[in-house]
Amino acid sequence: MTEEINLIIDAAKESMDNTVAFLEKSLLNIRAGKASPQMLGAVFVDYYGSQTPLSQVANINAPDARTLTVTPWEKNMLQPIEKAILIANLGLNPMNNGENIIINIPALTEERRKDLAKQAKSEADDAKIGIRNARKDANNDIKKEEKNGTSEDICKDAEERVQKLTDSFVKKIDDILAVKEAEIMKV
Repeated sequence: MTEEINLIIDAAKESMDNTVAFLEKSLLNIRAGKASPQMLGAVFVDYYGSQTPLSQVANINAPDARTLTVTPWEKNMLQPIEKAILIANLGLNPMNNGENIIINIPALTEERRKDLAKQAKSEADDAKIGIRNARKDANNDIKKEEKNGTSEDICKDAEERVQKLTDSFVKKIDDILAVKEAEIMKV
């Protein structure tokens, strides 16, 4: 197999790895009823004119399974943090006690669990599209190599390798989704 073909396959694998990593990160934001500091990972605070991740302006803790506490490093950041949590539209209701912000995580209803499972499935479907796009790009690059003189057998073999890679990553996504759905639906 030629060096170019190996580089194409490696690039496809790296792209697929990145897609799976992004999916895992996205699924962390879908809460399964248990308080976790990652739930606030998508919150950005207006910190002296620039949008800054909440974790860079405050300490986020989960003292128990139903509570998050956000302790800002500067007391004057309490209001902007509270506002940012509300704007993030996470379905959370922050309470400011003058020292820190306390967020009680409500128990999930059956309907809300189903919605979250749908949201997780949607994220997984988006990841599968990313995997298929990586496959398409790799196959297009392999076809270009074939036009540039690489033998047809080598190109067919490379396309089969890319397809096996695609299948393995789609299965990995399905497995990740199954674990997340089980976590969401567990009462």
